[in-house]
Amino acid sequence: MNNSKWGIANIYASSNNTIITITDITGSETLGKCSGGMVVTQGSKQSSPYAAMAAAQKAAEEAMGKGITHVHVQVRAPGGSASRHPGPGAQAAIVALTRAGLSIGRIQDVTPVPHDGTKAKGGKRGRRV
Repeated sequence: MNNSKWGIANIYASSNNTIITITDITGSETLGKCSGGMVVTQGSKQSSPYAAMAAAQKAAEEAMGKGITHVHVQVRAPGGSASRHPGPGAQAAIVALTRAGLSIGRIQDVTPVPHDGTKAKGGKRGRRV
């Protein structure tokens, strides 16, 4: 009999912080969560790869304590009118989930992309440096 239990690891990686939330497969119940600010003392280090690894380790331990063995990873950047590229902690968090003992199913980018929203700042000719 197969005793594998699947979950979803949501990684929100901005340039200021990295937030990891592990839910059940439906996404309705949170089984473990942690952010970069919860594991480092200095505010400017919240988005660092080290903080992301420590946060992912902590979230994975919480979820594994509740029976999760495999996860699908959803990586999200701020998106919208902000940056569409994940911050520096995204890749480090994925590696840390694997090292913590979770098997990874698929990795998906779920960054929200606007379908022509508000006008970007910088004027008609863009930001001139």
